[in-house]
Amino acid sequence: MHEIERRTVLKVSWRLLPLVVVSYLVAYIDRTNVAFAALTMNQDVGLSSFVYGLGAGIFFIGYALFEVPSNIVLERVGARRWIARIMLTWGIISGMMALTVGPASFLTLRFLLGVAEAGFFPGIIFYLTSWFPVTYRARVISTLFIAVPVSNAIASVISGAILGMDGILGLHGWQWLFILEAMPAVLLAFAVLKYMTDRPSDATWLRPEERAWLEGQLRTERAHVESTGGQLTIRQSLTDTRVLALSAIYLFSVTASYGITFFLPQIIKALGHSNLVTGLLTAIPYTVGVVGLLLWGHSSDRRKERRWHLICALALSALGFTWLAWVGTSYWALVAMSVVAVGVYGSRPSFWPMPSMFLTGAAAASGIALINSIGNLGGYVGPFVVGWVKQSTDSFEMALYFLAACAALSAIITFFTTRTLR
Repeated sequence: MHEIERRTVLKVSWRLLPLVVVSYLVAYIDRTNVAFAALTMNQDVGLSSFVYGLGAGIFFIGYALFEVPSNIVLERVGARRWIARIMLTWGIISGMMALTVGPASFLTLRFLLGVAEAGFFPGIIFYLTSWFPVTYRARVISTLFIAVPVSNAIASVISGAILGMDGILGLHGWQWLFILEAMPAVLLAFAVLKYMTDRPSDATWLRPEERAWLEGQLRTERAHVESTGGQLTIRQSLTDTRVLALSAIYLFSVTASYGITFFLPQIIKALGHSNLVTGLLTAIPYTVGVVGLLLWGHSSDRRKERRWHLICALALSALGFTWLAWVGTSYWALVAMSVVAVGVYGSRPSFWPMPSMFLTGAAAASGIALINSIGNLGGYVGPFVVGWVKQSTDSFEMALYFLAACAALSAIITFFTTRTLR
């Protein structure tokens, strides 16, 4: 059985994870590339720091409104078709960001981009829990989250170079950025249709004994969860106190994460570099974050422990934000931001296996979507507050202390509300 397990998990990993990780990488680039576009777009179309922060965050309002319905549909029609639909629509709207002419069009397109992408991430999380036994989930999720810092690093380098295309065919550099970085999402939608498999029972690329082992293992784990915590309905999962607690934890963590993501290029640019060099320097913290992400995920699975791994990662990010506020616009900011990246990304592989400790089936789909939906409202709050504080004080210092407080509060909530999750 040990040999069948090893062989099966390896086959599933190589079949599904590369496509899933690349898709999430592209999603994250299209979601956050506005941070680099802002280096020239804001002046071209007349966006203030406040309006830019509002627009960067309004994506998450549309995203949050349609998360739960989208994931319920995915659970019913299958991940393959629904995720392909999501990727196709968000790719088209992401490219349309090049049509921005002022605050109104900027806010509208950012909102529609959130609506189009709604359900992608919680759908992927639900999909992975349908394929990987519990003892592998932190490592699998850490592999998925490699896409976040890697996408930020890649986008930092590529976006800085694309901005240099200003004037080609009469388009601004930021317009080329939106057009070129939207194309992979459209192409990947067709790859998802061809290569993604909805469930283990459909996996003709597994041997019969491998498929039987995987289905049996997942069925046993679902039965254990349902026997110890009951089989919740969709409605019960949306009001469960554990789901609401995880939602609050994720809300404050995401507020801290996106609060810095959309403004880091501007902080680095203040050191006096060109757009290209700014892109290269911005990639450094995200590259360091990959190391923390992998180490935290491996440690969490090896020790079969989630709670303290999550608390320590969130506390580390709070310390990093505080240090970043203290050092200001100096090269120490890169070191401080690297600490933030390790903490923020290290928290994810220990957080996302938690919902599957007490949710299964449709309840898991809706519960995971609600957690991500509420949590990603932080993607609106973070950029909004940072933009407002920056415009009011002409400095990022107080905004960074706010982000540090959010990360610390997330760690405190985790300490007091997750003791029963084992």
